Amino acid sequence: MSDRIVIVGGGQGGFAVAAKLRALKVERPITLIGAETVPPYQRPPLSKKYLLGEMAFDRLLFRSESWYADNDVDLRMERYVERINRETRDVLMQDGQTVSYGALVLATGATPRRLPGHIGGDLDGIFVMRDKQDADRLAGAMKPGSRLLVVGGGYIGLEAASVARKFDVDVTVIEMADRILKRVAAAETAEIMRAIHLSHGVDIRENTGLIHFEGEDGHVRRAVLSDGDIIDVDMVVVGIGVTPNDQLAKDAGLAVANGIVVDAYGRTSDPDIFAVGDCVEQPYRGERIRFESVSNAVDQGEAIAAILAGSDKPYVAQPWFWSDQYDVKLQIAGYNGGYDRVVTRDGAREGSKSVWYFKGDEMLAVDAVNDARAYVCAKKMLGAGIHPKPAVIADPQTDLKALTTS
Repeated sequence: MSDRIVIVGGGQGGFAVAAKLRALKVERPITLIGAETVPPYQRPPLSKKYLLGEMAFDRLLFRSESWYADNDVDLRMERYVERINRETRDVLMQDGQTVSYGALVLATGATPRRLPGHIGGDLDGIFVMRDKQDADRLAGAMKPGSRLLVVGGGYIGLEAASVARKFDVDVTVIEMADRILKRVAAAETAEIMRAIHLSHGVDIRENTGLIHFEGEDGHVRRAVLSDGDIIDVDMVVVGIGVTPNDQLAKDAGLAVANGIVVDAYGRTSDPDIFAVGDCVEQPYRGERIRFESVSNAVDQGEAIAAILAGSDKPYVAQPWFWSDQYDVKLQIAGYNGGYDRVVTRDGAREGSKSVWYFKGDEMLAVDAVNDARAYVCAKKMLGAGIHPKPAVIADPQTDLKALTTS
């Protein structure tokens, strides 16, 4: 029986497992299977510094290609797994090769939702943002004076809008809900971010959907909106969420819900198969959650590596996230699901603010806008299980740092 650890997926989570295993001096053979033509790399800068041309791609690589050979990690690029055979304990790749495993880690990530073809979603000039190829295609289309329509007012859409404005592109954002960031943030945070985008010349239209596109010579040229308006466009960025890549697991008979179901140790319904990152539905505070964040993929991946090395310590998520838009850094600590009260607090610097989420008197999360102090303090409180009352946070005289040790 093979003792090889096979990792399917070369993103943040998959690389984190491999790197941590070697850092822990685990000597079992490792095969890392990735679909892209390049070694694993950081994805967040793709939609920011890389897209702007401020960061070369080689700076995004986690390690040089030689690192994998030097550390006995069998890196298979331009490969994807077609089938898992749990009986023979191997995976079949599209080139017909099989790799046997003693332990299998699924780090298959998620796929951006695309617009259906019947509304013109198959025209040229319509982009999503997930990998290097997406960023390269979009960068080639960003020309000063061109017109961009962003479909979806979430973080991906708003980040695309901020980058486009730096290229001097005219930007319209449409959001079907009654406000931007509806799914992920409170109205108070949405209002702060809306004002920032408006100040940079972005046209934000809420309660507005897309009816269809019109094209010329196969390229998108106009968008017909639900408010009856028809706008000229040269390109479109679609940011309407992602779906977990869980079909491989489903076909193998593993438990799947909103992603691949795992326990607190990252194990699927097969104890020899683990899963990590955006493709995973995991336990969190009595619920089952799928976190779409780099931090969760890395932390969970390192925890799974430790478990494969013999640890019996479960993974306890400590969610955090960030979004860079213009010169604004939005940092988020915690998970705001189920909040029933919000407190807004001004920071020490001009224009800095934080939005604190509570369920009763329990603090759940914070959105910190250019307020690193609030973010760091909230993260420490959440990690230590400290829950200051909403009135204490709302008091401008409260010393947040002092609360971290109370």
